[in-house]
Amino acid sequence: MGPQGVNYVIWQFVLTIVIVIFFVPKLSSAKQSKLMGLNMNMIDRCWRPNSEWRRQRQQIVTCSIDYVGKMTNNIGKDLIQYEVTDPNDDPINPKLGTLRYRASVIRGKVWITFQKDMNIRLNKPLLISSFTTIDGRGVNIHIANNACLMIFKTTNIIIHSIRIHHCKAQAPGMVMGPNGKVIHLGPIDGDAIRLVTASKIWIDHNTLNDCEDGLLDVTRGSSNVTISNNWFREQDKVMLLGHDDGYVRDKNMKVTVVYNHFGPNCNQRMPRIRHGYTHVANNLYLGLMQYAIGGSMGPSLKSEANLFIAPKVGSKEITWRQNGQTNGDKWEFHSVRDAFENGASFEVTNGGRVPKPNYSKDEYFQVVDVKSVRSLTRSSGALQCSRTSLC
Repeated sequence: MGPQGVNYVIWQFVLTIVIVIFFVPKLSSAKQSKLMGLNMNMIDRCWRPNSEWRRQRQQIVTCSIDYVGKMTNNIGKDLIQYEVTDPNDDPINPKLGTLRYRASVIRGKVWITFQKDMNIRLNKPLLISSFTTIDGRGVNIHIANNACLMIFKTTNIIIHSIRIHHCKAQAPGMVMGPNGKVIHLGPIDGDAIRLVTASKIWIDHNTLNDCEDGLLDVTRGSSNVTISNNWFREQDKVMLLGHDDGYVRDKNMKVTVVYNHFGPNCNQRMPRIRHGYTHVANNLYLGLMQYAIGGSMGPSLKSEANLFIAPKVGSKEITWRQNGQTNGDKWEFHSVRDAFENGASFEVTNGGRVPKPNYSKDEYFQVVDVKSVRSLTRSSGALQCSRTSLC
């Protein structure tokens, strides 16, 4: 090819680039957001397509569903907005700027955000006051390598977009409790998040893994809890719902587990249920080893439109019942529209009715076809939000 031919090829290439840049229509931010929202689950579709989410963080209180209902009690004219600037931790005399200062000390409605990426090593469990939102969107927040979170006799709490991992058991000691009172705390197992006599708690879009005991416990009469969009991985005992076989107050427990991703390398308790009622819907189980859902003391379970993928080698049975119980009036383990791969199977209760969650208008959501579970859970875990627009 001569010089003229080379110049012609170059000119054609430049012209093509110019046409693409100036004449191919571009999607507006609104249209991009709309298209992105089509592939999201009901919770995410409510707020994530909003490019102004940073300035409108409180929008998410209208997006919660299931037993937690709408979290509108967490906002209002008296809301205190607080930014964490210091990753250090003093469990008895928290300093202004630290996470514990606002999470435990100040009464009233508090919305906590973070100035920058942080690795927070708590010296004692963080006890969170009522009407507190811990919002890690837009930054990379790790609570790890020692004590972790405890929700103790409080209500109306949101934990969002936090990475909680490598939590360790704690010896008894003094710690700043809810509402600024120093209390004596007994020995604590190494859980990522533990609920004790708590109500109206929303755990959404967190990544939890590699803890000494479990990842999430809902115990001692806790109820009205929604566990959504989380990524649980690399853990033996994942989620416990109900304190122990003798704690009958947990009969009133109501928990929804929805849009979560379990795996890889999760062994058991996804969840393990005692006494109460649990609706498990539209979750992806990828990496279970011993079993996925188990229980004792006659719990009620509706497993609906979940995707269970059994390991190639090992247990294929999804359910586990203490002492091998399978029948009887007290047991209600039911599978509705679930899907099973790699030979996975679900042992349902013989006879009886499928227990309904009986959601109120504010709690209700539509469980979608199991074929959509992979896309609905694709963004599970702490979010990687754009620093300029979408989350």
